[in-house]
Amino acid sequence: MPSSTHSRCSIFKYISLRHKSKSQTRFLHNQNNPPRLLSSFPHQYNFQAQYNSNSFLESVITSINHCSSIPICRLIHSRVIKCLNYTDWFIGDRLVSLYGRLGFIKDAHHLFDEMPNRDLVSWNSLISVFSQMGEMGLSLNAFYRMKYEDGMSANEITLISLISACGIVEGGYVHGFAVKSGLLSQTKILNSLVNMYGKHGCLNAASTLFQMIKLPNLVSWNSIIKIHVQNGVLENGVLYFNMMRRVDVYPDQATIVAILRGCGDIGVGKVVDAFHGNVLCSGLDKSVPTMTALLNVYAKSGRLTASCEVFKEMKEPDMIAWTAMLAAYAMHGYGRHAIDHFDVMVKKGFEPDHVTFTHLLSACSHSGLVNEGEKLFNTMTSVYKVKPRLDHYSCMVDLYGRSGRLKDARILIDSMPMEPNSGVWGALLNGCKVYGNVELGEEVAGKLIDLNPSDPRNYIMLSSIYSKSGRWVDFSKVRALMKDRGVVKPAGCSFIEHDHKIHRFLVSDQAHPDVERIYVMLDELMIKIGKAGYVANTEFVLHDVEEDVKGDLVKMHSEKLAIAFCLLVCSDNVPLIITKNLRICGDCHNMAKFVSRVENRVIIIRDTRRFHHFADGLCSCGDYW
Repeated sequence: MPSSTHSRCSIFKYISLRHKSKSQTRFLHNQNNPPRLLSSFPHQYNFQAQYNSNSFLESVITSINHCSSIPICRLIHSRVIKCLNYTDWFIGDRLVSLYGRLGFIKDAHHLFDEMPNRDLVSWNSLISVFSQMGEMGLSLNAFYRMKYEDGMSANEITLISLISACGIVEGGYVHGFAVKSGLLSQTKILNSLVNMYGKHGCLNAASTLFQMIKLPNLVSWNSIIKIHVQNGVLENGVLYFNMMRRVDVYPDQATIVAILRGCGDIGVGKVVDAFHGNVLCSGLDKSVPTMTALLNVYAKSGRLTASCEVFKEMKEPDMIAWTAMLAAYAMHGYGRHAIDHFDVMVKKGFEPDHVTFTHLLSACSHSGLVNEGEKLFNTMTSVYKVKPRLDHYSCMVDLYGRSGRLKDARILIDSMPMEPNSGVWGALLNGCKVYGNVELGEEVAGKLIDLNPSDPRNYIMLSSIYSKSGRWVDFSKVRALMKDRGVVKPAGCSFIEHDHKIHRFLVSDQAHPDVERIYVMLDELMIKIGKAGYVANTEFVLHDVEEDVKGDLVKMHSEKLAIAFCLLVCSDNVPLIITKNLRICGDCHNMAKFVSRVENRVIIIRDTRRFHHFADGLCSCGDYW
């Protein structure tokens, strides 16, 4: 019998001898099979005589496990037909899985149908293949055939594979089957159902099933925490986290990362501090993915300095961590820092990709670095061989639009090798709004409305262009079109975190418990900044009303109410951090600058585009946003 090393590569050797293609031989050498071993295979080895040996079966399995090419897969399949039985060490099932992994579902199906003596493992392999490819209908059909053609009963593995592919209706069917078959008590099945219901927003059903688990394991806890966080109910996610700790189940990387991502979505800070402490206590500060998530959430919470400190604590940050830090600089409008960070990253041997350049060009567009952005855009292709994508063109159009170079932006769009999407046209429309180009704005808005008639932002931008130029008849037509099409503008809303709660403010809000104190503070504030030179900019009031009425309306924007509340409740030595669900308007931006100087406070406002750091009457964006 040949040595284990020789037999392990025997199937590839005979394939290459039978098929003299040089390209196939090169492929085989690239599949982690050293040419030295292939060349040392003894030619006198009797393949047909030894095909039933365990060593040869091992070589076939190894070949299947490492195969990543459909031609090689077919060659292995043909050799199995000639020399082995499908039932030998589940070779047939493994081939079915291989065809599915390579994306050839029909081949997997055909192979399965020709296999004799199929058992439950075979059916589970087929169902798993369909499930992993997202073929819910085929998964359920295979399940039906297994029950009624071969008369086999499903087990835990069958249902778990099915549930992962199911929608809410089909998942309910599988749920019912699990109840009838007595399998619902299995922890893994309950975990799968919790995930399935949570994925479709049915949190009550998921929570009820979670309570049925007698001894929830770490996977169970991670599932219930993750689905609440992903559905925007961070408070419940934290509640389950605390329950998990009380029963002495310790979090892992998946637990912490899930909650940190939820914190980043709503920009909370104190919760992040608490979980940062948990990361340190549990030793997860050595985990680069965990520290990267922590870096991200600090950046999204307005604490860029903390993000930088977390990055410096990483001993060996990977490409994702470097890119996350670059994105943090871009998000906060620190274009120069982003470029310096990029230069260091490249010197350390990291190869930038399309995501890296998206954040880098975004940083340039938010900082007015037009020349630097143009240079990086050209370098991306010429030096790093990264082909420009729609995101890169969108950043460049935004860069030109913000700097008033609308003609250059339009030329770039016309030269694109692909059709521009809403992101590209939207960047140009924003430039038209800032610089009052009505004619181009009308053309671009028309294209955007054709692309996505249900997006309210396109109508709002066009109506803003009309109102700014005093064309109220056209303004009314746009608003009437919105009404006819059922397009609703989302209400502006600002959030702040205080005393372990999220406080929410709408325009002209009267619902907050401290509403009287807030408006008193706001009146006092407006008087102070008025004396310092602030004048309300009423062009941001999209109503054809008298100027004094416009002044009252712009005064009660949600950002202003949030700032007044922050001054009432926040200590003098902490920044006022506010999150806005829409882009901050020009008047609120100007007001925040005056407040930062008059009250000697740092104000950080995060809108949908970026962060604004206000201090001493200035903003980090340089009024360029």
